[in-house]
Amino acid sequence: MSILRSGDEKFHYSDGSHRWIPPDPEYDQEVWDEQVRQHKHGHLRNERPKIRIQRLV
Repeated sequence: MSILRSGDEKFHYSDGSHRWIPPDPEYDQEVWDEQVRQHKHGHLRNERPKIRIQRLV
């Protein structure tokens, strides 16, 4: 099961994996990398999710 909070969509592909390349090619890659790291850290802290999405395998 994948857990997404509101606003997390930009950090994930449709399969739930993390997007390490920014959606906008003009966006600074180093800034994006840090934002994704912080986003992943939020997963590790077990923050209370606002939305739960179950993926079918």
